[in-house]
Amino acid sequence: MASLLDRFKNLVSKSASKTHIDFNKAIYNYLGDSLVWNPENDDTYIDKGYRFNATIYSIVNLITKTATNIPFQVYEIQRENDLKRYKALTSGDFNTNTLFQAKMLQKKSLVELEGTPLHELLDRPNPAQSYASWIQEIIAFGKLTGNRYIYGIAPDSGVGAGKYKELYILPSQKMEINSGGIMQPVKEYTLSYNGTYRIPADDVCHIKDPNLYYDGSGSHLYGMSPLKAGLRVMDANNQALTTGVKYLQNQTARGVLMSDEGDLNETQARALKEKFKQQYQGSDNAGDVVITPKKLSWINFGLNASDLSLIEQYNATIKDLCNIYNVPVQLLNNTDSTTYNNMKEAKKALYQNAVIPELNTIRDELNRWLAPQYGDKIFIDFDYSSIPELQEEMDKVVGQMSQAWWLTPNEKRAAMSYGMDEENNKLDDYYVPANLLPLGGDIIPDSEPGPIDVDIAKLLKTPVLNTVDTFTTIEEAEARAREMGGSGHHSHLFQGTTVYMPFKTHAEYEAAKNNRLDEFYAAQNTIDTDSMYDDDEDDDNNDSYDLDDLEYKKVSERVRTALRNKVDDHNEKYGDKPSKRVTLRTLIAVFRRGVGAYNTNPQSVRPSVRSSDQWAFARCNSYLYALRNGKFRSGKHDTDLLPEGHPMSSKKNLKQESYSDYPQGATNNARRMLDWREKYGRDEVTAGTPTGWQRANQLANREPLSLSTVKRVHSFLSRHKENAKIDPKFKGTPWKDKGYVAYNLWGGAAMVSWAKKIAENE
Repeated sequence: MASLLDRFKNLVSKSASKTHIDFNKAIYNYLGDSLVWNPENDDTYIDKGYRFNATIYSIVNLITKTATNIPFQVYEIQRENDLKRYKALTSGDFNTNTLFQAKMLQKKSLVELEGTPLHELLDRPNPAQSYASWIQEIIAFGKLTGNRYIYGIAPDSGVGAGKYKELYILPSQKMEINSGGIMQPVKEYTLSYNGTYRIPADDVCHIKDPNLYYDGSGSHLYGMSPLKAGLRVMDANNQALTTGVKYLQNQTARGVLMSDEGDLNETQARALKEKFKQQYQGSDNAGDVVITPKKLSWINFGLNASDLSLIEQYNATIKDLCNIYNVPVQLLNNTDSTTYNNMKEAKKALYQNAVIPELNTIRDELNRWLAPQYGDKIFIDFDYSSIPELQEEMDKVVGQMSQAWWLTPNEKRAAMSYGMDEENNKLDDYYVPANLLPLGGDIIPDSEPGPIDVDIAKLLKTPVLNTVDTFTTIEEAEARAREMGGSGHHSHLFQGTTVYMPFKTHAEYEAAKNNRLDEFYAAQNTIDTDSMYDDDEDDDNNDSYDLDDLEYKKVSERVRTALRNKVDDHNEKYGDKPSKRVTLRTLIAVFRRGVGAYNTNPQSVRPSVRSSDQWAFARCNSYLYALRNGKFRSGKHDTDLLPEGHPMSSKKNLKQESYSDYPQGATNNARRMLDWREKYGRDEVTAGTPTGWQRANQLANREPLSLSTVKRVHSFLSRHKENAKIDPKFKGTPWKDKGYVAYNLWGGAAMVSWAKKIAENE
């Protein structure tokens, strides 16, 4: 007899394909071209629940009506990884930290769109419904049956063919699934209502609640109604109501009043009854003493409402039904122990536990089924920041935002859904607090923040350990350094343990903490040797301005980091056109000019400006505004730095000779990179900048190249010739080799000789 171990070995040694087939047969043994039985396809929960039970009606109505207060939005996806983190955060409980992080992640990952065809569709899903009634119906069916069916209708031809133009909600209790076999568990859906209609599965978005009841019939393909678990509670609630109504409607005499002295004739009995009514019935006689001329006794026929405990039973079922739907019982006019504070918390809990999770489920399914029809980067979401009951949390976020000095006021406005104010250039400046002191320093109360008297020479010699900025990991320390406008980390031995702090040296950290990095670098006579942040792919039209390296290095790392962020943000939004792109080299030149103007022409500086950096940042913001809009807000400056093709550029508009006879091999290399990105996705093919991918499209489409572009190609390929071959560690996955991909976006090895000849001859 085989041992248990032998039998296990035999079990796991089966081929993967056979195991797959066997598993499918076990799970989908009912499949074939036939209807799958829906255990919830009757009207039980609709009839006995929504139509018959006031409690369930109130709960469902409360959830659906509340959900309509949250507007939908349509976005374009910018960063996939940040979007994943955003979805994870918004799917959980909301608190101050998650709201803050979610808004920042949303800003980084999504760009809001306006007036798209998808907006029009959701605003008016079909001729008979508005968005509000449409979303209410989706949620109501889900809460009652555990299933939501959205049917999309798209034109077969003409403009918009294949895109849904109308969306209808199908009655869940009338729907059945038609299976197409093991490989197609859901082939189509059947609607049985005033006839039988078969609808292809691709045209139906089926959003179902989890159903773990595998009975072998395929019923797990349907969602399980929340009332399935609460069926007994619902029946008990209905029975309590029915009993109470019948008791009130059909109650007989409460009992018999009898004489102990013998029988009363009919006349005596009637007279005694009338006397009792007159003297002892009604509110005026409540609690009065009964005095009778005869000896009488009372025989009770039944129990009163209190004895039957109808109220207690009814309240208990209400609480159970509320628990099933995650709805606070206080919101159903239950006044037990109700105060303003717990009502406020109850409304917040309604959003957090019932409404938002439901909308998140709908959001994710619409982004799977509907959004791709309108673009690969389209994302549908709901604006939870508009919820009044979460405003207290938003106020806390505002408080946190006000302390986030590493964000500009406009960035804070965007994060809090107020929108950016592009007319006020002051809102694009960084406002670094000037009242940061070393540990042990004195803070002067009620005084105007001003320059801090810090001896830079002492900072170079005397480290003062600030336990607030000590961390147990290098990653945390370097993240804090980036927040403070720098990079790197250093370590200390603190109480027998190695701790990490921001910046490469402690002296550099102290200078940054006191907003004195520029003076620190000057005192050290340090030249920063960091490489230029242009990805070696600056815009072609910006090559005419050659910024001296020493000028570049005179700008502090803190300033470079801020300018680098501005360059990235601007090019990400507006860099699709060469006349609107900017490079870090150019923006540094604008900044240095702003510093010079502040020092040499102080009468031009506004009184509210307190530093040369502030004035220089404002000049950079004005330059970027001109790039975006084709004009300055006021005045003109740095027009020689504007790229060729810009309407206000002072550069000579030289006639550009074009070249289209570049090697076919360069075109093939560029096409291969574009094919890799389409095949493996941007999560795998992460190399290249927007300029590089623009160049690849030019080469792939055999577009003519200007002389300046050819020179650019030659310069790039010359600097990166080490990337002409695939790194051995990426032999099996060359699309992951960032250097190799970036090199071939510019034509690769096939382009080198041709570009060199053109560039050197010209």
